[in-house]
Amino acid sequence: MLCGVLAFSAVLPVQAATRIKDIVDIQNVRSNQLVGYGLVVGLAGTGDRIRNAPFTEESMQAMLERMGVNIRGTQMRTQNIAAVSVTATMPPFARAGSRIDVQVSAIGDATSLQGGTLMVSSLRALDGEIYAVAQGQIAVSGFKAQGAGASVTRGVSTSGRIAGGAIIEREVQFALKSSASLKLALKNPDFTTARRVAEVINREFPGAAEVLDPTTVEITPATGSVVELMGAVENLSVDVDQPARIIINEASGTVVMGKDVKVSPVAIAQGGLTISVTESPAVSQPAPFSDGETVVVPRSQISVDDGSGRSLAMLDRGESLRSLVGGLNALGVSPRDLITILQALKSAGAIQAEIEVQ
Repeated sequence: MLCGVLAFSAVLPVQAATRIKDIVDIQNVRSNQLVGYGLVVGLAGTGDRIRNAPFTEESMQAMLERMGVNIRGTQMRTQNIAAVSVTATMPPFARAGSRIDVQVSAIGDATSLQGGTLMVSSLRALDGEIYAVAQGQIAVSGFKAQGAGASVTRGVSTSGRIAGGAIIEREVQFALKSSASLKLALKNPDFTTARRVAEVINREFPGAAEVLDPTTVEITPATGSVVELMGAVENLSVDVDQPARIIINEASGTVVMGKDVKVSPVAIAQGGLTISVTESPAVSQPAPFSDGETVVVPRSQISVDDGSGRSLAMLDRGESLRSLVGGLNALGVSPRDLITILQALKSAGAIQAEIEVQ
């Protein structure tokens, strides 16, 4: 709960230095998304219903015909097969013969993929070329059990994973060693962090790094290759700077504040009006042998809490996050009230931070 977060009024210590490899990506060195279509067999009556999923029937007929079995014109009633989408992420520098994990998800009306086996399926990238081939036993974490009067469902049983289920068939060529320079892209763009990264690199390798913009730091080796330089640079430590930012998730009532959030001297008063209405209807029963009717008599109890016990909280020093959290704790605000207070502080110009509402 958010109130528990507010009760922790101590400010966390300054974060330790971070390795460069954890805060940057190398330009043009990226993973590739693969997608395919396949059939899962061996399901215990939990697959697609053929009448509701004609694409499953057509796929099964095509698969059997490739194996020399002709079933055209026959009516199939099996529910042990399901049409699925197969997705995978091929990491950079993946070589032919390497294995990657695949995710399998039902696209028909199958109720569970538990115990199923994916038949060999090709995985393609957006260029239409086949880069991997997948097959194997599906591991499903969820399950579903149903009886005549009750059912139990845990997790998602129509989606599963095959560890090492795809074999790379085609490589994405990238001549990294022949590059004259490399561009490091910060995952969180920031001028200060980019400058610090360049300073740390130049301290070890004078003149090797140059800041191009808040996102990009270019490194050029004086001798040797960029691969050797990057191997030495990525383990250097740098102090990462972050902007003063407050993240608000209104759906869950979660608020996360950065350590650099500053508050100007301000007084806050918070009061909430709570009205509770409780209905406890009673039954009025007529006397025996009378002509009266049994009626329901409504009984309502209404209570009002105007929050009169709350008072002003003064953020007198207005120095840091510690002052803000301490003042809000003094008010005993709820998660919803906290979101409103933070937005009001921003409108009043009393809080120096960017507020992002998700």
